[in-house]
Amino acid sequence: MQLPFDGAISAFFKEDAPDHVRKAIRRADRDEILNDSYPYSERMARKAYERELALLQIELVRMQAWAKSSGARIVCVFEGRDAAGKGGVIKRFREHLNPRGAQVVALSAPNEYERGQWYFQRYVDHLPSAGEITFYDRSWYNRAVVEHVFDFCTDEQRRQFFEQVPDFESLLVSEGIQLFKFWLNVGQAEQLNRFLAREQDPLKQWKLSNIDVEGLHKWDDYSKAISETLERTDTEHAPWTIVRSDDKRRARLAAIRHVLKSLDYDGKSHKALGEVDESICSGTDIWNA
Repeated sequence: MQLPFDGAISAFFKEDAPDHVRKAIRRADRDEILNDSYPYSERMARKAYERELALLQIELVRMQAWAKSSGARIVCVFEGRDAAGKGGVIKRFREHLNPRGAQVVALSAPNEYERGQWYFQRYVDHLPSAGEITFYDRSWYNRAVVEHVFDFCTDEQRRQFFEQVPDFESLLVSEGIQLFKFWLNVGQAEQLNRFLAREQDPLKQWKLSNIDVEGLHKWDDYSKAISETLERTDTEHAPWTIVRSDDKRRARLAAIRHVLKSLDYDGKSHKALGEVDESICSGTDIWNA
């Protein structure tokens, strides 16, 4: 089988990956968590996960009905390292929602026309109307991290971004939009392990990009950019919620719980919601734990 990018991910694993990353992947059992600092040693059991997810998705349906009747506007921004599980979390949010009122925005690189616009303009075009929910699968924070790491923007453009983004998000909130910003964080060994699995799976190879491959060599650059971004854009009106996603199942449940517990929707079942696990879903103090 022809591997994408001529097997560059496998080559990185064999030749360039840090020793501790390589060893963690080689010695791990199927359900073992590869990140030693993660608060659990194994993935959540499937049956328990599916039981809790079903209850939360019922609550999501109730929440959407409330949003439609009340005119609430909800924005969920999902950022994170490559392969952190952003798409999987969004999928579980939307799985049983009416897609007409719950859109996913996953924008490609800006074209020439969009590059001539105000940076935030193409994201504004997709903000929800009354009764709608918008999930941004990556967002305006591309400029702060990915564009910076790969020199797709200038230092001045990034400086201007950091200057404008708090006011931009303040305007969204003051307009009545319920804004949730998630940063999904995953350990280096788990990220590489997921890339290796994608490389071998013909049904998932489309998820890989040249940015993913080149980014394997830029772990520390990403870390520095992420740290600065969280520090400069974690505000009282638009705080970051960090989700440690080494276990995708726990990450999905935690993100959904956080949103539902933050909204005062009709028919909320506190018993069904349970409690957010703050060891994997909390403020910026846990992003690099």
